[in-house]
Amino acid sequence: MLKDYLRLHFIVLLWGFTAILGKLISLPPVELVFWRTLLASIGLLGLLLMRRQSWRIGAADTARLMGVGALVAAHWITFFLAARLSSVSVCLAGLATLALWTSLLEPLILWRPVRFYEVGLGLLTMVGLYIVSQAELNQLLGLSVAIVSAGLSALFSVLNSKFVKRHTPTQLTFYEMTGACLSILLFLPFYSLYFTNGAGLHLSMHGNDWWLLLVLAGVCTVYAFSASVELMKRISAFVVNLTINLEPVYGILLAVYFFHEKMSAGFYVGTAIILFSVLIHPVLDQWNKRRQRQPAAAEVLV
Repeated sequence: MLKDYLRLHFIVLLWGFTAILGKLISLPPVELVFWRTLLASIGLLGLLLMRRQSWRIGAADTARLMGVGALVAAHWITFFLAARLSSVSVCLAGLATLALWTSLLEPLILWRPVRFYEVGLGLLTMVGLYIVSQAELNQLLGLSVAIVSAGLSALFSVLNSKFVKRHTPTQLTFYEMTGACLSILLFLPFYSLYFTNGAGLHLSMHGNDWWLLLVLAGVCTVYAFSASVELMKRISAFVVNLTINLEPVYGILLAVYFFHEKMSAGFYVGTAIILFSVLIHPVLDQWNKRRQRQPAAAEVLV
């Protein structure tokens, strides 16, 4: 069991490493995500064939999953853009608002009741964001883009919850990666014409780009995903979610190690508040579920 927990933390560490790779790869964010999704799609198709799992689903669900894939592409593009516009640490502080976005979007999309403790944690997150923004005014644009990226991530995660019961996670992710790649492919002509200031596309690799991109697509995407799905069979969802919430922590520590990023005291105070709200959320969620089960158990006893 200890081996499984250590492996889970290693996977979360890999996800925290994606911002570092995005900073090191010389490709612009759009071209970078195109290559990542293309390689990930090929890797996931290979995984399906190797495991002899069916990759065919209905036409309607294929279209829906590919639409969600377009959201994945937008999330990754804004994520890597935020890492370029600011420091990796500020980018990950903005990404840590994922739990806040999820608590706002789930009641709207899934029609579930609003949880008051999530409202309180959301307000606490806003306090942390305000402190970070005031401490790092020169990186406010990057922080804003990272917050938008977190919102896109929350949106496709909530939408995924509707499909995960009908399809295997590997099928689901394969079609989303394919949809993300195709949506970028369709966007490239407009991107080249209107968003590159006449410089055109930069799809060619330079220096260490190829092997860094292979690590990003193969290790941080295909391997990390398939391994996390396997671990979820043996580790409770509560422990998995709690550990995944450590991704910004690991990412910030990696940024300090690789780029020697030194932020202001206000940044660390604000980020600590955000991370506290993120880490305490699954604990309160677990408590809420147990509290809801208790009346039902009492009725059975009566």
